[in-house]
Amino acid sequence: MEQRKIIHFDMDAFYASIEQRDNPAYRSKPIAVGRPEKRGVVATASYEARKFGVHSAMSSMKAMQLCPDLIFVKPRFEVYKEVSAQIHEIFHEYTDLIEPLALDEAFLDVTENKKNITLAVDIAKAIKQEIREQLHLIASAGVSYNKFLAKIASDYRKPDGLYTIHPDRAEDFIAHLPIEAFWGIGKVTAREMHTLGIHNGADLRQCSLTFLTRNFGKNGQLYHDFARGIDPRPVTPVRIRKSVGCEQTFEKDLTKHIPIIIELYHVTTELVERLEKAAFRGHTLTLKITFADFTRKTRSISVTHPLLQRQEILTLAKQLLQEIDLQSSGIRLIGLTVSNPLEEQNTPRQLTLPFK
Repeated sequence: MEQRKIIHFDMDAFYASIEQRDNPAYRSKPIAVGRPEKRGVVATASYEARKFGVHSAMSSMKAMQLCPDLIFVKPRFEVYKEVSAQIHEIFHEYTDLIEPLALDEAFLDVTENKKNITLAVDIAKAIKQEIREQLHLIASAGVSYNKFLAKIASDYRKPDGLYTIHPDRAEDFIAHLPIEAFWGIGKVTAREMHTLGIHNGADLRQCSLTFLTRNFGKNGQLYHDFARGIDPRPVTPVRIRKSVGCEQTFEKDLTKHIPIIIELYHVTTELVERLEKAAFRGHTLTLKITFADFTRKTRSISVTHPLLQRQEILTLAKQLLQEIDLQSSGIRLIGLTVSNPLEEQNTPRQLTLPFK
């Protein structure tokens, strides 16, 4: 079978770079896209701000403590969407096999490309150059034979990076890769792996599939494959929607039961509206709670029929809420998501309730 040629593109500090491009006063300055409010959160930060430790998802107050000269810029999402579309027009000059992950990120399969360019790295160079010349923005790119390695490669030499992981070097590259750098392994999972003596790709490769499945559930197969450079997932231009959700961040932390239930009702109402608009029929409800100290807890429950009705969703949400200890600190954010659109799928647990 012919080996695929996959490129992962990731725009560097996308929102902040657009703001610096469009406003000369922001260039070479530490800026953050977001709002400088007590409850504000940084959407993204320029590389000048990152030198101070400012990063996305950080609270605005913390960001200003780290960088007193930080300039906050109100987000312009319509502009970001427009620029993203322009980037995709450049992608389409080379291939139509494009799988977007976000406005600033996408996979490209260039095994067979429109310009008959042999080497994927040459396509990556050409696209990077077009983005720079036409849009005055910088992209990083990773090249390899599957999505996992292409994603890792794009992060390897940011900003303005271009790195290729060849098949004959993949095994050694993965062996030396810190477990935190693996795509799909977050901080919590990384800590769990550390306690099991897994610190890099070589350690992970020594683990049997049985061991990984026992400790990490269905993700065990994924980690087992990644450690061996295996990722058969194709670049999929049309992505099937897997979830619909919404969340609300509060001006003041919620500490009392009644206000929490009222806000849970509001989030549920918005979720139902989104489900109707998207015509989405899912079977799993997930509740996300973020506390004042930014710690997060989630709980999920599944039913045998699509979740569509507000009263049913609210009742299940209250049930999930009872499973979370709310005494530690106030609640900063409440989120609800409906997922699992398939009729038959492995889910955390099954529950059937006679709602009318």
